[in-house]
Amino acid sequence: MRLTPEQRFTLHGFNNLTKSLSFNMYDVCYTKTKEEREAYITYIDEQYNSERLTKILNHVSDIIGAHVLNTAKQDYVPQGASVTLLVSEGPIVEVPNESYDESPGPLPSNVVLQLDKSHITVHTYPEYHPEEGISTFRADIDVSTCGEISPLKALNYLIHSFDTDIMTIDYRVRGFTRDINGHKLFIDHDINSIQNYIPKEIIQQYDMIDVNVYQENIFHTKCKLREFDLNNYLFGYTKDKLDPIEQREIAQQLKEEMDEIFYGKNIK
Repeated sequence: MRLTPEQRFTLHGFNNLTKSLSFNMYDVCYTKTKEEREAYITYIDEQYNSERLTKILNHVSDIIGAHVLNTAKQDYVPQGASVTLLVSEGPIVEVPNESYDESPGPLPSNVVLQLDKSHITVHTYPEYHPEEGISTFRADIDVSTCGEISPLKALNYLIHSFDTDIMTIDYRVRGFTRDINGHKLFIDHDINSIQNYIPKEIIQQYDMIDVNVYQENIFHTKCKLREFDLNNYLFGYTKDKLDPIEQREIAQQLKEEMDEIFYGKNIK
């Protein structure tokens, strides 16, 4: 049963439950030559440089109502970038009723909620296979909040901020808070799946698997794009430039790469 605002627990002091969202996305591309690989890595580094990543994280901060205390960002050589925001609670206007709803968050909107001792980080990892022509871009985003709202409210916006073939999403509630009688509360909202926070139109695009440990308040969802169009995975040209045999071979390599990432094991 979901609590209404009138039924919420009266706490002793501040809600210090820590809610952590880890969102990992993968973009896979076929880059046949060294020049194509270098061009792809350059494109990714420009598309997801620390400046743009900082803007994305600031939008996340706006969505969850946080106030940015400090920003650290870095573009790495030869590739990759990192951004870390240290955030605290924003101005407290009102905690909206949908705080406990299992529904997709905004894209984005100005929701102001109570937060404290929190951080938002992103790290990127462009890389490529030394022989087979597969290049992969991975971005890891972590949103950790302390207070009443779940960082899952930022998930909808994060999914729309990256072109992704595969997503792995983890959500965990840590620690405990107390009510006015001293009774420990290890979670303050109902949740049965991260999928409840993903829009239906996104769910329809992906195959999804849940691995949840309910008694430990640990939730895990893996997502792999259902539709496969080879043109979306060729860098700088289309499949009509390839003969049918090449198309089949490249498609097979790409699908194997995505399956290995999705299932977390080598297939060959």
